[in-house]
Amino acid sequence: MRFLFIAAGSAATVFGLAPLATAVRNAGHEVFMAANDNVMGSVAGVGLPGVPVSAVPLLDFITKDRTGAPVAVPQGMAEGVRYTGTWFARMAVAQLERLLAFTAHRPPDVVVGGTLCYAAPLLAARFGIPWVRHAWDAIDATGADAGAQEELAAELAELSLDGLPRPDLFVDVCPPGIRPPHAAEARLMRWIPVTTQRPLEPWLYAKDSGRPRICLTAGSRVTQDAAEGTAFLADMVKALSLPGVELLVAAPDDVARGLRAAFPGIRAGWMPLDVLAPSCDLVVHHGGGTTALTGLRSGVPQLIFPQGAFSVRGAQALVDYGAALALDPQQAAPATVTEAALDLLHSPRYRARAGELSRDIARLPAPPDLVGALTAL
Repeated sequence: MRFLFIAAGSAATVFGLAPLATAVRNAGHEVFMAANDNVMGSVAGVGLPGVPVSAVPLLDFITKDRTGAPVAVPQGMAEGVRYTGTWFARMAVAQLERLLAFTAHRPPDVVVGGTLCYAAPLLAARFGIPWVRHAWDAIDATGADAGAQEELAAELAELSLDGLPRPDLFVDVCPPGIRPPHAAEARLMRWIPVTTQRPLEPWLYAKDSGRPRICLTAGSRVTQDAAEGTAFLADMVKALSLPGVELLVAAPDDVARGLRAAFPGIRAGWMPLDVLAPSCDLVVHHGGGTTALTGLRSGVPQLIFPQGAFSVRGAQALVDYGAALALDPQQAAPATVTEAALDLLHSPRYRARAGELSRDIARLPAPPDLVGALTAL
């Protein structure tokens, strides 16, 4: 069988789909991964054949309509969620031309799309084949579908559809302990962290003299907006440089060079979080879903500064469960950040709750266990 996995415009969307895509290929099936041009390096990095489908910069989908005219980005929670579906739908339209050109030569038997990859149901409906919705993080994103459906009204009408078709299978990686009671029926799958790797130095997997270890990262926020991401990291370094604590800053090398110049002696650079996380006592980050899941897999408490409606929602789920604290990045004073970090480091209840979610994840079926469900479609 031939499977087409469709990611989006950030490396996280590629890494989220990679474990199941690799499992399908290892079971003997033909697998391709389509994604925006800017993340083709990440697709190649996980060893999958990559199909570039859009050269449009990610920010253009967010800030411009289909004609290229600027649009105002809503700030409210509900409006932000709905609007996210709108701009992901614009991305789907931009991807369709190259997707159709590819599938004319290699028609898939099953299409697997990431959480907000609306090109997947459009393509599947056109060919009359099954499609799978694959969550790439633990955030319930179905609230975005209304915005996508409105944006795609013409494309859906062309396919004689009055709405977005339901997936034939939903693969969810959200740990049961924080999965919303209203979440759609799904096959649950264990989260397997994937990232760009590099040769390991001992300090990446071994703590320094037993000191508490904090990992600070801004994830894809740095690559999407280098100035904003760098400023966030610099502010956090000032607040988290605590006596008797080892602080590591996981960031792209170009950003890390500036941080090392500003804070002599700090250890900053590209660090594979899947390797680093098990040695950490606290992960401080921007609210990215893949970062949060990678920390949870290792049972590490988190201090989250969420950006955007989905990040706020995901962070709140961890706060409600007792595995994290969240602060408004626009309002958190350095002293507040320091106080929250010390609370997370020294109060055992956070690690206990994070450990429960780690065991939740470990008990779920691994990606190879779901291959049969995909081929049965």
